[in-house]
Amino acid sequence: MQIKTRIFKGLTFNILVEEAQATDTNGGRLWYLAAIYVQERGSQDRTLIRRTRLPGAAEELAAAIRRDGIRVFDGFRPTQTPAARAASRP
Repeated sequence: MQIKTRIFKGLTFNILVEEAQATDTNGGRLWYLAAIYVQERGSQDRTLIRRTRLPGAAEELAAAIRRDGIRVFDGFRPTQTPAARAASRP
């Protein structure tokens, strides 16, 4: 099993993409999972934004950053903190 982490640095927060995959002895992919997190600068806390099983999630994000620049980060900004989300639940 391989795990690869990519970090895209923004001004106030970073986006972390963790990709995990396993291959068989012939090199065929058995499974793939990518998790995209937002991490505040200077903090170890991270918030899960998206999880996908489609291969190439990190490459798509890198291409979007090259194409659109820092505007890509606007779509990943959490609207509430995890504590605020937990407090608003019934």
